[in-house]
Amino acid sequence: MPNGDVAIVIPAKNESGCIRATVKAAADLPGADVLIVVDDGSRDDTAAAAESAGAMVVRHPRNWGKGAAMETGAEAVRLLDRTESRGAPRHLLFLDADLAESAGHAAALVQPVRDGQADMTIAVFSERVQSGGHGFVVGLSGAGIRRATGWAPAQPLNGQRCLTRAAFEAARPLAPGWGAETGLTIDLLRQGMRVVEVEVPMAHRPTGNDWPAQVHRARQFAWVAWALASREPAVQSAVQASRHALRRAHR
Repeated sequence: MPNGDVAIVIPAKNESGCIRATVKAAADLPGADVLIVVDDGSRDDTAAAAESAGAMVVRHPRNWGKGAAMETGAEAVRLLDRTESRGAPRHLLFLDADLAESAGHAAALVQPVRDGQADMTIAVFSERVQSGGHGFVVGLSGAGIRRATGWAPAQPLNGQRCLTRAAFEAARPLAPGWGAETGLTIDLLRQGMRVVEVEVPMAHRPTGNDWPAQVHRARQFAWVAWALASREPAVQSAVQASRHALRRAHR
C-alpha cells in the first residue's frame, strides 16, 4: 500500500473464514498504508489467515473483548506513527472482521474525517441483512445514546467507524467488550465533537438464532448496559470519587 493518512484496525476473534477476504478488500482503500488485525484470543487460524493476506497481526493471549482489541490496534498505530516521526497522526478506520469483500466500500467513511467535516463517522449499511435477533441490543444502545446526548443514531452498534487520533484519545478508555461503540459515541458527543453517519453498501455476516448466537446477544446486551450505566452522572461521580480516594490512600 502507498504512504497515506489512514490506518485500518480490524478486531477479530475466530474469523478464519472471512478475515482473508476482509483484509484483501480493505488493503485497497485509498490512503490506507497500515492494516492491523488484532486477534483477540482466537482458537482457529484467524492470525495465520490475516498474515497470509498481508495484514500486520497483533495477538491477545486470550479474549479481552472488542474495546480492548480496538485500543490495542490503535496503540500499535500510535507507535508506528511515532517511529516514523509523522507530522500528523494517521486517522483510524475500524472495520469488523466479517465484512469480506464489502470492506472495499469503506472509503466513504474516511473522506468526511479527512476533509475536516467530522471527528468520527459511523457507517449505516444500505444493505440490510436479516438476523435472528429481535433488536433488543440495538434498541438499548440507541435509546441510551439518545437519552445521554439527544442524538438518535440509525445504527448505533455499527462497528465501521473512522475517527481522528484526537477523537480516539478523547474517548479513552473505551467501554469494555461490546459496549465500546455505544460508549464511544456518547463520550465524543458529550465533548462537542462532530459525529456523522454515512450510508455505505456494506454488510457483515448475519447472526443466527441458535444457542451460541443467543448467548452472544446476551453478552452484547450486558456490555451495552454497562457502558450506558457507567456514563450516568451519578455513577461517573462515584467512580471519580473512588479514584481520588485511592490516589490519596497511596500517597
